[in-house]
Amino acid sequence: MTDRDADPHVSQRTDASATPPPITSLAGLLFGLAEAIALEAPQFGGGVLDPLTDSGLAHHHVRLGDHGVLARIPKQSQMQLDAHANLDYQAACFERAGASGRTPRLVGVLRPRPTLPRGALLVEHIVGRPAELPADLPQIAETLARIHALPVPQPGSRPPLGDAPDPLAALDDEVRAHALHLDDAMIAAPARAMIDRELDRLGALVARADRPAKRLIAFDAHPGNFVVRADGSAVLVDLEKCRYSYAPLDLAHATLYTSTTWEPGATVALSTDQLVEFSRDWSAVVAPAGDEEWLAPLRRAMWLWSVTWCAKWRVLSSASAASTPDGEDWSAANSDPAVTSHVRGRVDHYLDPAVIETIVAGFDEFDLRVASS
Repeated sequence: MTDRDADPHVSQRTDASATPPPITSLAGLLFGLAEAIALEAPQFGGGVLDPLTDSGLAHHHVRLGDHGVLARIPKQSQMQLDAHANLDYQAACFERAGASGRTPRLVGVLRPRPTLPRGALLVEHIVGRPAELPADLPQIAETLARIHALPVPQPGSRPPLGDAPDPLAALDDEVRAHALHLDDAMIAAPARAMIDRELDRLGALVARADRPAKRLIAFDAHPGNFVVRADGSAVLVDLEKCRYSYAPLDLAHATLYTSTTWEPGATVALSTDQLVEFSRDWSAVVAPAGDEEWLAPLRRAMWLWSVTWCAKWRVLSSASAASTPDGEDWSAANSDPAVTSHVRGRVDHYLDPAVIETIVAGFDEFDLRVASS
């Protein structure tokens, strides 16, 4: 939200004869949201639009009065979809994962319009506190297990969610698309050498014939996306990248150093013992079906996806903002300057050779521990 001087508490009443404020401003965002609610979801009208602090790269969030509903307004599509397809994809994420009882309910969809170019999802507003590590690891493991245990639909019923014939090969393709930015990201030579070795390792993994069970996964299960309710249950509140793939990718994303230190003030680096216990907590809820042997190799693969994304972000964040509501837009102008500054600091840290060396050494230790268990 770029207009930090605007009054964040805005009535939903709009004047059709008035000139709408620029859609890139906070006032413009709320004007478009109010207009869409009045036309498409009037049952949630009549209150105050209360924008939450801009804290992420993908969405603005606005509380709709006292209705217990949150509007998720996309800044971009991380799935590289146009505005309509992006909303449909995200709606399917909430609908499919909702059966777990550990994600927000989907309440409605506001279609894209000139004053709200990317539209919005209306979802249940989960009241609680941010997840804390390592204390909340068992709750996060249980929530992921509940999602992973959901029945997988027949192939014809899986769209629009991603359902690659070979999810591991598809992941490899994503990683290598990120890696195209490694040269322009000007990464230090020792860091680049370690990343290249892990790319070779991923290539060898893809060449294997065996695969783990395919499940519904979040693919964005880092701890900052969990809210812990008063009853102690953890709710996964960000679901825009769900797909049918491999559960160990979610277990990795929830516990990697690049996840547990991502949020402002987060400094937790989990021990190997804590990682093993987390996996056991997950296994206690869901029948693993051979996932265990994939915990270590897919942990490396998920980190490789994350660290090559860092290179991609370093390059693309300096680009100009996209002029259309389609696809990705990592430009710095798309988020609050404080958010961009924080992400830049994290990206620089994760691309540091000493940090990568420590992370890779941790993978080696986890590999040995899992192999001996």
